[in-house]
Amino acid sequence: MSKIQDLSEEDRPREKFLQKGKHTLTDAELLAILLGSGYKNVSAVDLARLILQKANNDLHQLGRLSAQELTKIKGIGQAKALTIAACLELGRRRKEQERTQQTQIKCSNDIFEYARHAFQDLTHEEFRILLLNQANKVIQNELISKGGVAGTVADPRIILKNAILYQASALILMHNHPSGNLKPSEADQQLTTRIKLACALFDVRLLDHVIFADEKYFSFADEGLI
Repeated sequence: MSKIQDLSEEDRPREKFLQKGKHTLTDAELLAILLGSGYKNVSAVDLARLILQKANNDLHQLGRLSAQELTKIKGIGQAKALTIAACLELGRRRKEQERTQQTQIKCSNDIFEYARHAFQDLTHEEFRILLLNQANKVIQNELISKGGVAGTVADPRIILKNAILYQASALILMHNHPSGNLKPSEADQQLTTRIKLACALFDVRLLDHVIFADEKYFSFADEGLI
């Protein structure tokens, strides 16, 4: 087996991965494996470092960069940009799946811990619902709608249709504010009231409406608004 120091810089991360294990690699070295190559006088590792610098060496910020933004970095074409974006999306989905079904929701912090990864890197607004059984265990995490930076539309009919489809006993509303502002809008409050009234007709309990912003959240239930 070749010694790592005898290999070209392009091949060193791969060999290090094989000889010493994935946990020994730096973020730049892991990213270099995805890139495969750099460009003239710039190795894959050097290019990876440039990409990480673009994101202030923060993987969460890197996850927020679109494929289009990544292609603005010299040496990053569409194929490399899509590879990076796809890998980061798989990582986000893995985190989301770790919040396994049948998790019991007892308070607003449980909702935050369960769903925060779904909203973590979003630059647009999304509206989701958690559907629960009689014991307040999650049976489904459903995306209802997605929109722009300013907002999204959540149709109460679609929300109730999902609750009936999954035979849910309880429901939790969730959406994010990309602006970072936790304060619910007038539209947020009106929607919550409308859905609460609709839930009552089908004997479904509306437990909470949680707004996510950065690493913080606002709970309608905690504030006595449900």
